[in-house]
Amino acid sequence: MTRSQCLCLSLFSFGLVVFAVTLQQTGYQGVSFLPCPLCVLQRVGYLGVGISCLLAAGIAPLRKFFHGIAILAAGYGVMIAGHHVWLLSHPGDSCGIDPLETWINQFQLANALPWLFKADGLCSAKLPAILGLQVPEWSLLWFGVLLLILLFTFFRKSRA
Repeated sequence: MTRSQCLCLSLFSFGLVVFAVTLQQTGYQGVSFLPCPLCVLQRVGYLGVGISCLLAAGIAPLRKFFHGIAILAAGYGVMIAGHHVWLLSHPGDSCGIDPLETWINQFQLANALPWLFKADGLCSAKLPAILGLQVPEWSLLWFGVLLLILLFTFFRKSRA
């Protein structure tokens, strides 16, 4: 993966986190989009991809290593977002207060940056769709795209 590709993927991942925080702060169609525990974990996945790609762009000798870390972060995101989409389609499987929320909110990051890492919403809440998809569905789509790009560029033969 080239330096510019790493920077583009990093900026895209950070942009998705900025969009999520903006949606949380401003809402959509008059509805507040409070992040649930799975939303916070997806943000961690996007930050993992973004930071790994940024490090890959900046540290050329370790580019392949950080590229691999970005693949792991995107795979993690696919799993978390996939579970969230599954939970939306099976709302009876969700309890009222998620025990994961208490666990996540006890981390120092949740206390230091509550606007980014504090979980306040319900994972099974049906919020207004954006362009026909729920936010977890969009997240699954973008994690899938990131994972495919990262895998393709990881295994592609470099041009000499």
